[in-house]
Amino acid sequence: MNETDLPGAADAATGTLLIDDAIGDLAIMELMAENLGLVAAVVFVIYLIAAVCAIREIMISRTAQGSIAWLLSLIFIPYVTVPLYFVFGWRAFSDYSTVQKQLGRAERRRRAEDLKLSDRQDTHNWPVLSTVSQLPFLAGNKCELLIDGEATFDSILDGIARAEHTILFQFFIIREDEVGRKVAEALLERAKAGVAVYCLYDDLGSRKLSHAYVNRLRAAGIKVSGFNENHRYLRMLGPMRLNYRNHRKIVVTDFQHAWVGGHNVGMEYLGKSSRFGHWRDTHVKISGPAAIACAMSFAEDWLWAVGEEIALPSITDFPRPGDESVLVMPTGPADELEECAIAFTEAAARSRTRLWISSPYFVPSIDMQTALYAAAMRGVDVRILLPEKADHLTVWLASHAHADVMVDRGVKVYRYQKGFLHQKVTLVDDDLASVGTVNFDNRSFRINFEITLWFTHARMIEKVRSMLENDFQHARQTGADDLAKRSYAFRVFAQGAQLMSPIL
Repeated sequence: MNETDLPGAADAATGTLLIDDAIGDLAIMELMAENLGLVAAVVFVIYLIAAVCAIREIMISRTAQGSIAWLLSLIFIPYVTVPLYFVFGWRAFSDYSTVQKQLGRAERRRRAEDLKLSDRQDTHNWPVLSTVSQLPFLAGNKCELLIDGEATFDSILDGIARAEHTILFQFFIIREDEVGRKVAEALLERAKAGVAVYCLYDDLGSRKLSHAYVNRLRAAGIKVSGFNENHRYLRMLGPMRLNYRNHRKIVVTDFQHAWVGGHNVGMEYLGKSSRFGHWRDTHVKISGPAAIACAMSFAEDWLWAVGEEIALPSITDFPRPGDESVLVMPTGPADELEECAIAFTEAAARSRTRLWISSPYFVPSIDMQTALYAAAMRGVDVRILLPEKADHLTVWLASHAHADVMVDRGVKVYRYQKGFLHQKVTLVDDDLASVGTVNFDNRSFRINFEITLWFTHARMIEKVRSMLENDFQHARQTGADDLAKRSYAFRVFAQGAQLMSPIL
């Protein structure tokens, strides 16, 4: 017989445990009593910070619903909400706005007019887009649509090899794989030839990039920086900037050629991922005045990130190799208004016959949903092309919930079957097309730094139309009951993910 089997042994053991717990509680109370001042100070500081956050949220409120949610959380659960607010709620880019003023963004429209680079007709036809960009449509460009990774990187690497004096190289993600090494070799070769090379990447997107990779570039004279690298003091105050990522992908050579689109630097963007297989993406090469507008966007990012101005050329007789008009639209959290959302909502509102949108992530705001519903009700052929596969599970789940409602409202939703779809392309009637880095979600519209190229020439419109028609042939149209056919658990998770739309 064990000791605990003896009569009264169990009661004795229980009593001992109770005594031990009481002693432990007493010790904790004594410790708190000894440090009562410290505990009170910590509580006071947390509530003081919560009050500061609450006042700030009231003053910069964008939506009543979002602000009320933050305020209630800051009042009732400040210990949890304060750190979350610093990451997801704190908007602090007044210093970036100062950079834009320093580089004379407000003067760009006048400068383009003086240099006779402005396409006045397109600028007149699309005043909202040009106001958002703070630049007019620029005439005289030659544009090339680059479909998928092989065409894109062949073009970019060829452009780098031909650069004579300047290369601006910026990506959200730079991987240290075969593609990343090939890009590094190309940049190193040009640096050794005396070309000035600037390389900028997003700290979070390229977080796996090694010091050895970066140091090798720097040793060759290439100027390299993460977007937040020189703002470490902000990290000490909290990760308030980590939620605001630089999602731009820009390459500019000699201020005459530029590449913008959805690809990042990595093997999966060439379709060499065992997980995703074929990677469907789109880039554009532009040669002409619009290239320097892309360089201006890079120069703003570089000045904010590094504190160094890049001397843009003084243009008197800029080459005009083509006849196409292009608007370069950089957007981000430093904008006074939610300019990216305004631009795409305006484009949707102007549609009359066709509105085709291709995006890997589809988590639209209420305003964007309304614009899409209204277009469908006008009889516009509204199509949303999304990936069948998921790379970010929460966003993918939320997109299913949104897409199901879209179908109920007359919007046609397609799921791409041939690998993973990552392109960011819009086609409006036969009048306007866009290619860039903007996803159809709140993050791209309001949180990330993005860039979009808008095109009006019939040649580019036709190329985009033909490309998207081919994509639709590799997609399945979803029905109104698509989500209903899923398991109940899937639908719960999809609806729950939809509630997180403002931060996805």
